[in-house]
Amino acid sequence: MGNIKVAPSILSGNFASLGESVANVEKWGADYIHVDVMDGTFVPNLTFGMPIVKAVKSYSKLPFDVHLMIMNPEKYVGEFVDCGADIVTFHPDSTNCVTEALDIIKSKGAKCGLALNPDKSLDLIIPYLDKLDMVVLMSVYAGFGGQKYIPDIDNKIIQLKKIISERGLDILIEVDGGVTTENAAHIGLCGADVLVAGTAVFSAGDPYEAVRVIKG
Repeated sequence: MGNIKVAPSILSGNFASLGESVANVEKWGADYIHVDVMDGTFVPNLTFGMPIVKAVKSYSKLPFDVHLMIMNPEKYVGEFVDCGADIVTFHPDSTNCVTEALDIIKSKGAKCGLALNPDKSLDLIIPYLDKLDMVVLMSVYAGFGGQKYIPDIDNKIIQLKKIISERGLDILIEVDGGVTTENAAHIGLCGADVLVAGTAVFSAGDPYEAVRVIKG
């Protein structure tokens, strides 16, 4: 392994001092700042939006990896990029305007991607692969942190890796949910390139070591 990138989710950070949490992610040796945006409609939880991304952007030079779990993302993707998002991913089943949303993100110079909940087929993203920089495979159901990894996702990672390789595409596979220092190596061997880890990093006794172990 050894080439795994780590994207700690600030959903597990300290909301009272979120800027400090963002700065710590970089100090701990991670690769991305993962921002989970939820609207209480597409998923049963509310988190934060564009103003928060803009407010904490200056606390780290790492790329901001913004995962939108919201309805009609095409209405908001441009503003998220304007506020500091470097990578914007959203769920294809949250909109009828997938191509439009991807094109808006690209037109603003950011990277784009699609995300799938565990019960959603890869068929939902196949038509858009040529446009994507990243695919997020949820290994828990989107909405809350601290859930356990769903083992069935292993086969989806393997299958997607094969499709990307066969097509000669340059797409990162990000796995989000239930990642721990214990299962990170296995997920990486399945074909993941980026691992989102919230609780596993922010609640660790030694976050530096947690990031190191997850990287492999």
